[in-house]
Amino acid sequence: MVSTQRVSMKTALLTDRERTLERIYAKAYPLVRHYVREHGGTDDDAKDVFQEALITFYEKAVFDQLTLTSSVSTYLMGIGKNLWRQELAKRSLQASLPETEELVEEPDVDPDQPTVALMTFVEQLGETCQSILVSFYYFGQRLEQIATQHGYRSVRSATVQKFKCLERLRKAVSHLSIEQLKS
Repeated sequence: MVSTQRVSMKTALLTDRERTLERIYAKAYPLVRHYVREHGGTDDDAKDVFQEALITFYEKAVFDQLTLTSSVSTYLMGIGKNLWRQELAKRSLQASLPETEELVEEPDVDPDQPTVALMTFVEQLGETCQSILVSFYYFGQRLEQIATQHGYRSVRSATVQKFKCLERLRKAVSHLSIEQLKS
């Protein structure tokens, strides 16, 4: 029965995606919205969480990686709860950290070693960001390996974290020119 449900959901999503997603949205979104609002979120937060949950569901269903043991609404509610908990944890962590601008001071740049100058900025991002960026860009590790090393549940989480670290690094060095890093 599960495989029949998987095939019919995949078929419905592939043949009439818009209508199928609208039906899923009408049933599941109010549940996720209620949960997010009850736990300190806004309607916009709920929309973001539900959108991410729906994308996850859609990708798994279409690529035959989904085994439903409950209704689609229950499955999406579970994903939504987990995503919202992760978002709350991230927000509380960000609230307890000082602004990035306060953390990053302009280091003394050695003109003979632009890599060392850049690494000084990377070190100021913190241990986690430093480890992710160095592992990926310097050692050429795959994101799957980085996700495992850092305890992320998925490669997507590692990708998002790498992107955030890279954005913080870009912000830290945005006032410098290439020549300043080289010379």
